[in-house]
Parts: sequence; C-alpha cells; structure tokens
Amino acid sequence: MKLYSKRRGAISLVIFALFFGFVLFTAIRGFGYDYTGSISDIKLGLDLRGGVSITYQAVGETPSQQDMDDTVRKMQNRAYGYSTEAQVYQEGADRVTIDIPGETDADKVLGELGTPGTLIFCTDYTNPAGTTRLDGNDIKNAQAGADSENKYIVQLTLTPDGVEKFSKVTGELAGTGKPLYIVYDNQVISQPTCKEQINSDTCQIEGSFTYEEAAQLASYIRIGALPVELEELRSQVVGATLGGKAIQTSLFAALIGLGLVVVIMIVIYRMPGVCASLALIFYTGLIIVLLAAFNQEITLTLPGIAGIILSIGMAVDANVIIFTRIREEIGLGNNTAAAIQAGFKKALSAIIDGNVTTLIAALVLYLFGTGTIKGFAITLALGIVLSMFTALVITRLLLKSLYALGLKDKKWYGEKKPVQEKNFLSRKNIFICASLAVILIGVGFMVGHSIKNYALNYSLDFVGGTSTDVVFNENRTIDQLEEEVQPDVIAAIGSTDVAMTPVLGSNEVIIKTQVLTQDQRSALYGMLEEKYNIDSSSITYDTISATVSKEMTRSAILSIVLAAAAMLIYIWIRFRDVRFASASVLALVHDVFVVLAAFAVFRWTVGNTFIACMLTLVGYSINATIVIFDRIRENQAIMGKQASLKSVVNLSITQTLSRSILTSLTTFVMVFALYIFGVTSIKEFALPLMVGIVVGAYSSVCLAGAVWYIFRTKIAPKKEKELPVQKKTGKKKEKK
Repeated sequence: MKLYSKRRGAISLVIFALFFGFVLFTAIRGFGYDYTGSISDIKLGLDLRGGVSITYQAVGETPSQQDMDDTVRKMQNRAYGYSTEAQVYQEGADRVTIDIPGETDADKVLGELGTPGTLIFCTDYTNPAGTTRLDGNDIKNAQAGADSENKYIVQLTLTPDGVEKFSKVTGELAGTGKPLYIVYDNQVISQPTCKEQINSDTCQIEGSFTYEEAAQLASYIRIGALPVELEELRSQVVGATLGGKAIQTSLFAALIGLGLVVVIMIVIYRMPGVCASLALIFYTGLIIVLLAAFNQEITLTLPGIAGIILSIGMAVDANVIIFTRIREEIGLGNNTAAAIQAGFKKALSAIIDGNVTTLIAALVLYLFGTGTIKGFAITLALGIVLSMFTALVITRLLLKSLYALGLKDKKWYGEKKPVQEKNFLSRKNIFICASLAVILIGVGFMVGHSIKNYALNYSLDFVGGTSTDVVFNENRTIDQLEEEVQPDVIAAIGSTDVAMTPVLGSNEVIIKTQVLTQDQRSALYGMLEEKYNIDSSSITYDTISATVSKEMTRSAILSIVLAAAAMLIYIWIRFRDVRFASASVLALVHDVFVVLAAFAVFRWTVGNTFIACMLTLVGYSINATIVIFDRIRENQAIMGKQASLKSVVNLSITQTLSRSILTSLTTFVMVFALYIFGVTSIKEFALPLMVGIVVGAYSSVCLAGAVWYIFRTKIAPKKEKELPVQKKTGKKKEKK
C-alpha cells in the first residue's frame, strides 16, 4: 500500500469532507428542488406509517378452505407488487383482507387491483360454459412489457397444466383467423388471434396498446386468476400500528448506541478509532440515502429499523480486524507505515471471506425467500456492501491521509504485544456438553409445551386470532391507544399479544388479539362498555388467519437451509477443506438452536419479528468463525507442518479473542440501547438478538475451533495422520 504525500493527503481529506457533508445533508434534508433522498423518503411499513386495508368477500356460496387458502396465497403474491411487507389474511369463512403499507389512496389501489372475478379463455363468448378451454388457475402471471420493436404487449406465463391446454387450443385456432376470447367477469377484455401453435410456458398478447392499456389488461388477467370470485366489501385507510413514540425512541436508541460505539472505538484504537467512527457515520448516512433511493423495492418496518441499527454495529467488525492487525504489527517492532500497510493486507482475506459468505446467504434468501425475507435480504446485502466499502476504502483513505499530514507516531495507533497462548481446547468437552445440554433442555421444553398447546409461544402472526372492530365515542391517535386503551385490553384478556390499528377519518379502531374464548370476549366487552361507554351490541368481531402463511414459514426455513449450504460450499472452496466448512455451519446451527431454546424456555413471543431475528442471526453469526478460521489457516502456513495442531488452534483463537469480544460488544451495545429505550415490540426483537450475539461469540471462540480440531484429527486423510507432530519436551527419539 503506497502511502500518500502530504499534499495528496490534504486533498483527499478535503474531498472526503465535501462528500461526507453532501451525504449527511442529503440524508437529513434531501437533494434537489424536491428534496429527494432524505430519511423522509424512506417507505415505511404498516407499523410505522399505516396504509390501505381492503377486504373482499367471496361471491355466492361459502368456498372450501382449500380455495380460500389458494386465494390468499395468490393475493399475497399480487400484494407484493406494492410492498414486500404487505399482509394478506383470511377473515371469517369467506373474506380476504389485504393490508398494503405506505399507500394513502384506497380508491387508487382498488382501481389498480380491480375486482377479483372469474377469468376464462373460450372459443365462443356467447357460450362460454361449453367452450371454455382455460381458466384463471392455468395462468401463473401476466405482465405488461415491450417487444423487440418497442410495441407494448402483455406477457403471459402459464402453469404446466395451462401449457398443455394452451397448446391444444392454439393448435386448433392457428391460421384460422378465429379469436381466442379472454373473458373477465362475463366481459370480453381481449380477443387475440393465433398465428401458430404455442407449446411453451410463455406467450404474448400483441395489439395497438398504450402502456396503460397493456398494464390494465395484465392486471385484469392477474386479478381474475383466482379460484374464488370476490367482491369488495370495504376499503379504508388505516393508521400506523405503532405511534410516533416508537420511531422517536428507536432513533434515540440509534443515536445513543452509535455514540457509545464511537466512544469505545476511539478509547481503544485512538487515531484509527477516530477514522472508523467517521467512516461509521458516513456509512449510516449512505444507508439512509440508498434506502430512500430504493423505496420502491424496500419497505422499512420497525424490525427493519432494528436491523439497520444492528448493521451499524456489525459495520465496526471490518475496522476492528484491520486495527487489531495494525497494532500487532507495531507490537512486532514494525514502523507505523509498514504496520498500516501490513494491517490492511493481512486483514483482507478475513474481511472478504466473512462478508462474501454473508452476501451469499443474502442472495439465497432473496432468490428463494418471500415477502419480508426478500426485504430483509436486500437490506442485509446493502449493509454488507457498504460496510466493506467504508472499511476498505474510506477508513483506509482517512488513515493514509492523517499519516501523510504528520500523525506518524506509534502512540496514535497503539501496539499489541504477542499474546500468551490460552489453552481453549483443554475445555472443549465441557463446552460441547454444555451446549448440548442447553439445546436438549430447549427441545424438552418444546416437547412439553407441544403436548398442551404449541411448542413455541406463537403470536397471532403465526396462528391467527380475533379481529375486533370498536367505534369509540371520540377519535384517538395510536399513541393514545397505546398508552390508554392497550393496557386495559391486555388486562381484560390476559395476553400481551395485542395490536391496535386506528381507521383514519373515523373513531373506529381494529383490535387484533389471540383467539378469544367466550370468557375473554365477555371481559373485553365489559371493560369497553364500563370504561369507555361503548355499547357492546355495536362491537363486531371475527376470526382472522395468520399473516405469516405456512408457505412463508416453509420459505424461511428452506431459505436458511439453502443459505447454510451455500455458505458451506463457499467456505469449502476458499479454505480447500470441507472440515472448515462443516465446523462453520455446525457452529451456525448451534446458535440457531440455542436461541430457539431460549424462546421455548422463556416463552418469548414468536411473532413477525421472529423470522427477521433468525435471519439476522444467520447473517451475523458466521463472521467471527470465519475470522478465527482465517487465522488458523495463516498460522498453519507460518508455523509449518511440524507445529502442534492444538497449539495452532489455541494460538489462533487467542490472537483473535480481542476482536471477537470487541465486535460482539459494539453490536450488543447497539441492540441493548434498543432494548432499554424501545417500545414493547422492539424489545421483543432486541432481547433474542442480544442472546444471539452472546451465543454467536461463544460458539465462535469456544466451539468452532474445537469442532474443526476434532474433525481434523478424527477425519484426517491418511497422509495427514502420518505427519510428525512436534513434541512439547523437544526431545528426539534416537534411531535404533
């Protein structure tokens, strides 16, 4: 690494200061005449901003549960076009409700969605019953687009059954000039002719469309491809489920946590700590600007804010790895310039491997996840890329510039003397047994709870519940509802799993709870009548299905499994040893099971934030293990094949111990600030994360190296087993 001249260092600092100021100004105020790119442009979810709630009802007889499940699933996919945080759930036996965050015009959304009705493809629109060849179940998707001549078209994607049916009917109509009628709610919406037989799962409808006409036709086809015909029952604009206090306390917690991290970094690392702190603030500003820029792809909910705040803590990690290396080099007697150069060079492989591994996990989560999982994956990937950029580019630029301007004395950078090797492996059996005991205790609690009810304490997000509509005598804001009404509801039903949503422009409030028994319902009605003077006869209720579908849960589990497999393959390739990969993934699985055990033992609520919590843990946990394994790989090369394998592992864990502790501490501080200052829902997210951070540090330091050592000695190729091992006595056996 070539260090800067004094002139170049000064110019670099001036350029950084200008760019730094521009990013922070844009993040706070916005850029241009319309002030775009600021924190106010970030698209917020239902919990923070509210949105549009639309309820549809099935036409005619009550449909089967299978048809309702299919309808909910297809409507969910459609709602994702507005936001990955949109929620769709069944209400009662024949109604479907769609909650779309960030929208304020119910009529506009209704116009774009249309009324879900019946869709058929027939050869004679005057006799559709007898000439129907396909229906909505045969259509997978429909999108407006443009062909190679830039003419607007509608692109259809067919199901496997649809391909067979479509091939048959297009073969019959090809070249005859007879149209294939597309009928929606008994109205012909298009009548294309077939030029040739179509055997693929995609085709396009051509015509003299404007883009708006093509988009409208695609919308009709999508909305009509439902097993149940629906009609609008009601639509309303609902307020946020969390008040302004939630946002204020979260931002306050972020500032407190960020401030503490800055202090910790400066106290421990001195001048490099100042550079890291500036890079960290710059990183925070960039996150805000990019979230605002991609507000069509990312909807930020309260767990999302917590995830961003967590990523700020994680962004310190790369800097800690670099600075630890610099101090080691100074401790070995190198001058400051050489130490800075070697610090970045030796830290690079650990930073790249750790971040690329997590980036692969984010890519898998995005490709195979649904809904909130995709949103989380985008946020995670964004944080990873930016943290690498700020550590490897911004921090490096600042360090080189300050050095060039005269801050060359070693006292500004600190030094780390060679550490005394600690014998971690001597306690490996204790560590492994303790971990197994905790996991088995968790499994025992889950089995015990499952006999009575559910293995975990699932919230209404997972198991559904009761939606109660109450019209109060006066309008109440969400903050007033949280402070005044919600405690009374909790006391009446004996459960903290309560969500309250005000309907804007009215005194109506939707109260969602667990499924209420008759006694709980009577207690709730009695409380509302006695304390708020509400006539119980005007209160309506209905059961609602889970907002986290079984498909979403399966998708989350599949995504985590595939992410773990992808990380295993990457580590295997990078370290050229499947035992490194296996040990890393086992440490990751351990962390997940221990946190699950905590959920089971302490009966923490498993709600919508649970998936985000587990995904965050998967993304976070692998980093510390990679850093230790990177040091083992390096020490194996330095110490040679004659070195004791135990000594290599123990020394590597010892050398990286301060980094493991400090990174976990800074991340813990950020989350702890959330727990102290956050509202109830944020506390439910922060508490298991704090456990996950501690468990992740423990598994990396105490288990990962030990498991690799066991694999290395017990599952070693023959040529490795025959390698001589250095004896501690230093004595040589004499040849006879």
